[in-house]
Amino acid sequence: MAEVLGVAVLGAGHMGADHIRRLAHGVSGARVAAVADPDTQRVKEAVSGLDGVSVHTEAVAALDAPGVDAVLIASPGPAHEEALLAAFDRGLPVLCEKPMVPDSAGALRVLEAETRLGRRLAQIGFMRRYDAEYQRLKSLLDGGSLGRPLMLHCTHRNVSSPPGFTSAMLIDSSVSHEIDAARWLLGQELTAVTVLRPTPSGGAPDGLADPQFVVFETEHGALVDVEIFVNCGFGYQVRCEAVCEAGSARIGDEHTMVVTARGGAREEVAQDYVVRFADAYDRELRAWVDATRRGRVTGPSVWDGYASSVVAEAGVRALETGRRTTVELPRRPDLYADD
Repeated sequence: MAEVLGVAVLGAGHMGADHIRRLAHGVSGARVAAVADPDTQRVKEAVSGLDGVSVHTEAVAALDAPGVDAVLIASPGPAHEEALLAAFDRGLPVLCEKPMVPDSAGALRVLEAETRLGRRLAQIGFMRRYDAEYQRLKSLLDGGSLGRPLMLHCTHRNVSSPPGFTSAMLIDSSVSHEIDAARWLLGQELTAVTVLRPTPSGGAPDGLADPQFVVFETEHGALVDVEIFVNCGFGYQVRCEAVCEAGSARIGDEHTMVVTARGGAREEVAQDYVVRFADAYDRELRAWVDATRRGRVTGPSVWDGYASSVVAEAGVRALETGRRTTVELPRRPDLYADD
């Protein structure tokens, strides 16, 4: 692999532009070699001030650009499958933002393609695994000092939902983070899901079932509940509490700046996931670049992306039917046995 990793970034929107900035200014051993986005003006703004970056409107053209050693996919979810398969065909290592592929059928095609290669090429962007608080909680649970985990209580709140956000997207876009985090923290697959719907908030757009209360069951009898509220109006909050046989542990309580002025004090609340998980994104990107330069692939795998899609689809069915829905997950391929 090249001494300096040349990365093709697919997508120059909010997430893609943030990754371009990190690669250019916050990660050693890598550079932005090419960027692809149908909006050429957006690309030019994202790469302003960077030298040697080729600009493309098509993803495949960026993969074939000179100096490209690896790919970072930050385009909209429906474009991920084609980009992943094209990267696999070229033997290019990939960091792909979640969702890996929006539907489980497409995710299965990606899984089968990588399995045929006989080696991992893709890391999936479940960045919470790189958050310092989540890592401490994972280490504590793995150490066993609190005994067997019985429950995870999760909270996921956004200030507001973007235009076009649907009730199903609360699960397959937002709760997908908790799906992966729960599987990783507990080391267990999720086997069933139930979705409860309170009366929608007055702050939710017409027709949006927001908030929702999602309950997952695991293969070894733990329960995971998630409050997902994407129009809370006041801030971005992510919390998780593990309740175990001999104790509990909670992460996500704000430890932010407190401003005191005439008349009182106020505590800042993050308004955006890029702010709350800024360090996690830094750690994730550095880990990917370092591993890729060593010829390795680490972190969340294509299997994790596929499992998340299957569980999320079961969650959407549970939302639509109002019934407990089982998760039908096949046996994990040997390629991912160590995940």
